[in-house]
Amino acid sequence: MGKREKSIELHKEHSTHHPTPPRSFFSSSSLAVHPNFEAAKDSSSSEEELRMPNIKVFSGSSHPDLTTRICERLQLEVSKASLKKFSNKETNVEIGESVRGEDVYIIQSAAGEINDNLMELLIMINACKIASSCRVAAVIPAFPYARQDKKDKSRAPISAKLVANMLSVAGADHIITMDLHASQIQGFFDIPVDNLYAEPAILKYIKESIPNWQTSVIVSPDAGGAKRVTSIADRLNVDFALIHKERKRANEVEKMTLVGSVEGKVAILVDDMADTCGTICMAADKLVEAGAEKVYAFCVHGIFSGPALTRLNASKFEAVVVTNTIPQDENMKKCPKIQCIDISMILAEAIRRTHNGESVSYLFSHVPIC
Repeated sequence: MGKREKSIELHKEHSTHHPTPPRSFFSSSSLAVHPNFEAAKDSSSSEEELRMPNIKVFSGSSHPDLTTRICERLQLEVSKASLKKFSNKETNVEIGESVRGEDVYIIQSAAGEINDNLMELLIMINACKIASSCRVAAVIPAFPYARQDKKDKSRAPISAKLVANMLSVAGADHIITMDLHASQIQGFFDIPVDNLYAEPAILKYIKESIPNWQTSVIVSPDAGGAKRVTSIADRLNVDFALIHKERKRANEVEKMTLVGSVEGKVAILVDDMADTCGTICMAADKLVEAGAEKVYAFCVHGIFSGPALTRLNASKFEAVVVTNTIPQDENMKKCPKIQCIDISMILAEAIRRTHNGESVSYLFSHVPIC
């Protein structure tokens, strides 16, 4: 008998003798459900949510306080990164820990030195991308150059589209932002964009902090904000009004006309951003002339550049309420009328849901309880 026949005989001998039958993969014991299976599953899933593996959250230099608040809500540590400038003002970024195979979220807002911060964000995205991160999401609470979203005059640039291209080329896989000046900016991207809204937080603040809000009037300071104002008025079940303005040039209004009645009522001005505050201060004067008892202003992004704080201090507002998409600590010290709504819980929940592959549409109409 040759070696080949011997090996075949040995194989047959071993294959035909089993001391015990092989256990089926789907045996009855493996399919039996433990009485505490659901509870164990829930506890393990809650632990999984708390741990949130494979995620890194980095902070740009524009708004570290907001990043800290978001990470506290997510029960994460802010990931390490060194952000410096060379003597010639070039931005230098060093990612201080491994991001290989991780989901990376970089939080950077259009605050302070906007151009420097935008460049820093682009470099951080690229640094994480070439360090083999799984995907990189840019969390931009206040989107830079959002007002330059259309070609409204001859030879005008569409700078918001340029910023979108730069973020995509740098390697961003996802954008999370809040209250874009124009929602069509989402169409400038070929990557997913989640445009969150501060409206639920504003509604909550109005109901909790403004007396007699049931008889108030929601007012838009320009025609562009009519959709935002009607949405808030419908959800509060109150009236709305509109101020039509004519501009001579940027940041300078020539004439205002009120459409609607505010006599004897609380007027609540709502806008997406407050920059030099010339428009909303003129609007407040117009509303008081028209018989409004009190005037409040709600603006998502409080930029407050130039003479803004001086104008607000001299204005007829009871309060000017903004969110912390842009740092407000210094502004609140200089102007006691400014009050701030914390929106870190909305951004934190958006990050958590995105990381876990869940829908974020719940956040469009609700404030998450954290």
